[in-house]
Amino acid sequence: MNIPVAVNQNQLVDVLLGIAAVRPVFIWGAPGIGKSSIVENFAGQMGLPCVSMLGSQLAPEDIIGVPQITDGKSVFCPPRMIARDGPYCLFLDELNACSQEVQKAFYSLIHDRRIGEYHLPEGSIVIGAGNRAQDNAIVKPMSSALINRMFHVELIASHRDWLEWAGKNGIHPHIMEYIGLRPDHLWRQPPKTEEPFSTPRSWHMLSDALFNFGENLTDGELEILACGCLSPSHATQFRAFVKQIRNRYALAAIISGEQRWPGKPEDRDVLYFLAQSFRAQLIKELPPEKSNLSESAQTLSFRAKALLKDLANLSLEIAQMAVVNDGESALPEWFLAEAVRDLPRLAVKK
Repeated sequence: MNIPVAVNQNQLVDVLLGIAAVRPVFIWGAPGIGKSSIVENFAGQMGLPCVSMLGSQLAPEDIIGVPQITDGKSVFCPPRMIARDGPYCLFLDELNACSQEVQKAFYSLIHDRRIGEYHLPEGSIVIGAGNRAQDNAIVKPMSSALINRMFHVELIASHRDWLEWAGKNGIHPHIMEYIGLRPDHLWRQPPKTEEPFSTPRSWHMLSDALFNFGENLTDGELEILACGCLSPSHATQFRAFVKQIRNRYALAAIISGEQRWPGKPEDRDVLYFLAQSFRAQLIKELPPEKSNLSESAQTLSFRAKALLKDLANLSLEIAQMAVVNDGESALPEWFLAEAVRDLPRLAVKK
């Protein structure tokens, strides 16, 4: 599905409030970014029970029901889950994972809000959701007839919305602080290989595991938990972040000169995490054009070049990784030129 404009969690709720009462809505999005929980919460806000049906597990008779002879005529009896007396929210999860036959069974339910002779109660709403083809999930082509029966919207993960939700739902403080520092690690595009990957859902799972293990969690146990939920690179950096907290290393203190980069061999993972956080802060605070430098940003740029020299003395490889363009984000070109001029070893040959 090609939708030019995507929405975050708060915007999606506004869309549902304005459209779902009059037209069916289909939510596209990657696995684990909160589609199901948003719909369930929305239904609760509307005062409606939420009835969820998982498209990948349905057969046509699960929607249209089975025939029954009444007064010598056959009448289809829709399932009890659908045929309700009061208004409700019908959530068709993984709708685009259905077979073509099941998709056909949804036509009249989605468009006319009826199944055979049964009509959804007045005030009911219908919402569908599914993953995208690029997510390496189970998806089947959705017929044009079914696409044209719904309003479509694409959901993206927003760290601000998620942190707001996390604060209200008891997510582990280490995770909230980490995502606050590295918002780009909240979600990662599903990999083509079979391995864990970071999503809001996987961070929630990790939070539950951390609380369950308690404060006496060992470094080895932390490694097992993080690697079982997160993208490998995120798991490595999260472990280093927790270790940094335990060892009382702080990036702000390093930038201000109160602390130095950790130099012990056993702290190499902490050094890597701090260097990546340092890079993220520079990208965030240094402007693309040097002429737009504020006084605070100018002070940061001077301090940053000195810190890069110190970092290179400890590990040239980590210092180079802190400045190299990774294809997703890059330091300002003027800063890189000055840094490489002062420390030519930072230039990475490709």
